[in-house]
Amino acid sequence: MAEFTLPKNSKIEKGKTIAAANGAKNKKVFHVYRWEPDSGNNPRMDTYEIDLDKCGPMVLDAIIYIKNELDTTLTFRRSCREGICGSCSMNIGGTNTLACTKAIEEYKGDIKIYPLPHLPVVKDLVPDLTNFYAQYASIKPWIQTQSPPPPDRERLQSKEEREELDGLYECILCACCSTSCPSYWWNSDRYLGPATLLQAYRWIADSRDENTGERLDELEDPFRLYRCHTIMNCTNTCPKGLNPAKAIGEIKKLLVERSV
Repeated sequence: MAEFTLPKNSKIEKGKTIAAANGAKNKKVFHVYRWEPDSGNNPRMDTYEIDLDKCGPMVLDAIIYIKNELDTTLTFRRSCREGICGSCSMNIGGTNTLACTKAIEEYKGDIKIYPLPHLPVVKDLVPDLTNFYAQYASIKPWIQTQSPPPPDRERLQSKEEREELDGLYECILCACCSTSCPSYWWNSDRYLGPATLLQAYRWIADSRDENTGERLDELEDPFRLYRCHTIMNCTNTCPKGLNPAKAIGEIKKLLVERSV
């Protein structure tokens, strides 16, 4: 008989609680996932009560406030704070998103914050993206050509050709889409996932690239591409409003067209 319970050392325990200072009127409670790999202890959920009058409006502002003022041991990634770098991707309120672009006021009640799901955790809110980046590198994300470059100018595109890249080049590789995909959860060792496949189509769609055939050959695989079952979690969760599922569909269409 199958058992669907976590091992004892994986069960999340209740952690410490840090209350806001006396007199705080505009308060919000954040429950944050914590795990220290060297301690040997189970992961836990620490609770922080924050005076919102003392921090910025975004969830990342609250996390930085916790780090600076309440608990210096909290570990997370962040960089640009403008939704450009993708560093602060995490699961907030049950949805994968960027902490820097999610306003605290969008959430009613307490806010629960976890690292991106179904990835090894390095520490606290930091997931291990080694496999994710290796998959991205595998699609050779640069222009590949056989013809020599023009001697006196760069390789040009028409306005219409450039527009074919809209909705593709904006991807910041935050991994929100891939880690929301059940197919990627169970087959991340072989399935490339929505983010990498969207990036693959970005180079296939680039009029300056001359290696479309080889790129399609590399993708035509039962797992690398066809583990996508059009669940659409990737499109629903993308913090940049992109549509990875559509890009995957375009790759599949190109493979069908060249086979008939």
